[in-house]
This record gives sequence, C-alpha cells and structure tokens, in this order.
Amino acid sequence: MKLKAKDISFRYDTGSRQILNRVSLEIGSGERVGITAPSGFGKTTFCKILSGYEKPDSGQVMLDGKPLEEYKGRLPVQMIWQHPEQSVNPRWKMARVLREGGQINPELLEKLGIRKAWMDRFPSELSGGELQRFCIARALGEGTKILLADEITTMLDMVTQSIIWHVLVEETGKRGIGMLIVSHSESLTDRVCTRKIRLDTMST
Repeated sequence: MKLKAKDISFRYDTGSRQILNRVSLEIGSGERVGITAPSGFGKTTFCKILSGYEKPDSGQVMLDGKPLEEYKGRLPVQMIWQHPEQSVNPRWKMARVLREGGQINPELLEKLGIRKAWMDRFPSELSGGELQRFCIARALGEGTKILLADEITTMLDMVTQSIIWHVLVEETGKRGIGMLIVSHSESLTDRVCTRKIRLDTMST
C-alpha cells in the first residue's frame, strides 16, 4: 500500500507565512522514512494533513490511488503524537482507549510492556512512557497500513525509547507497514530509517 502526497500547500491564516509549498512525498509498504527540518517548517502540520486531521489549501493525499477523504471509519493511516496525554480521552480507562484501535494482538501489548493492571487505570494515573505505549498499541491495531510518528519518544527516558523503537521496527517490518518518522535526532533516524528527507528543502 502506498501513501502519496502531491503538491501539498498550507498556511494557517490568509496573509500568514506559507508553512508548506507544493510538497510531494510517497511512502510505500515497509518503508521507514525519516523527516527532519528546523522548528517551524511544518513537520507536525504535514503529518496532520497526511493523516486527515488537517486539510491542505491545495494538493491531495492519496492512499493506494484513492483520496484519503473517501475512506470511511478507522483510517489505515494512523498517527502517534508527541504528547500522548493530548490524544486520549481523560475520562476513559485504558482498556477503552485501546479498543479505539480495533483488534490488537496481545503479543504486541506484551512486547510493549503493557501490564494488565494498567487496563483499569485512567490516563492521569499512568506515566508519559506508559501512556505512550498504549497510544502506539492503539495505532498498530488491525488494518493500519501507514504509521506517522511525530517526535514520539522525545520526552521519554532512554530505556523506554529503546523498547518502543525496537517494537516499532519489528512490528512494521513484519506487517509491511510504511512509516514516517519525524525526529530531531540524527542518530535515531540513521538507525531506524530506510531513507531520510528534509522537509525544509522540499517546498518549491
């Protein structure tokens, strides 16, 4: 399955600075594409557009030749955010949060170190690392074909980072899931990505 963005342009308000200007990108099955750029060059905005959370001013996002907006229900393109507490319902217990991802392999939960006791907790009762593991498991639910990871381990300790990236590389490789990895860490993108691009050089 291929995610294709063609000539994506975006600005937040009329007259404001152009954040993205005719940016094009393709991500294929099993690819892990690293994307870097200085702050303010639209990395998160681009991810939001690729995952359907934001609409571009012009251009189009296609998944296997079909416009993203034509997909119904849970999108095959899933995003993992930098701040997990902002991407879950604070009133839901974690078992319910996970169910948003549909069918999730119990083996994946085990690899991520998610404990059964955490299922009955609210998001506020978990650490950032524990909560991010749930968000990753949810994003890797059945039917996910493309995964967008926006600075997902920046705020986490080194042990948790290592666990998360090991699982992501293994799981996406095994299932042929394409992945876009936003990170300021050159060592991380060198280690886990199959190719890298700079967003600030892609605008035309």
